[in-house]
Amino acid sequence: MNFLLRLSRPIDGVTERVGRATMWLVLATCLISAGNAVVRKAFDMSSNAFLEIQWYLFSAVFLLGAAYTLLRNEHIRIDLLVGRLSPRGQAIVDIVGGLLFLLPMAIVITLYVWPFFTRALVSGEMSPDAGGLIRWPVWALVPAGFGLLILQACSEIIKRFAFLTGHAPYPGTPLGQHGQTEQEHI
Repeated sequence: MNFLLRLSRPIDGVTERVGRATMWLVLATCLISAGNAVVRKAFDMSSNAFLEIQWYLFSAVFLLGAAYTLLRNEHIRIDLLVGRLSPRGQAIVDIVGGLLFLLPMAIVITLYVWPFFTRALVSGEMSPDAGGLIRWPVWALVPAGFGLLILQACSEIIKRFAFLTGHAPYPGTPLGQHGQTEQEHI
């Protein structure tokens, strides 16, 4: 279990760094959007490239931010039911959900979209709109985002198993909560 937990830490680190970097894309999207609106209204000019880069950045925020949201345990779930469970019950639900739903879905999407990405990369596919952007970077976001989500799902499953076996505190909670002490997890 200690080996798996050591494997989990760098995954969490990568997800943390990607998530923090992704936050800046929200600002970039807002600035581009505002700049495009000002230019359109003030100078009666517009650019499809500016519109498309906003879509690309918006896509990046959601696709690359999904793993970070999972790391932070902030995904929407049915807290009405799961919230009533003990931490042990919640960990079991997270493991079952991760293994039966999250991982298979993320793997299927990654495998399904890969040919679209490679085709766009090889062909140099461009947007059909005048002044539009090249498409492979936005296609690359899908396998990148879901690949990161797959890795983070594995990390979360490892941490939940570690909690259930007494090797780690409940993920996302400070030591000492749920009646656990730091000594119990060393």
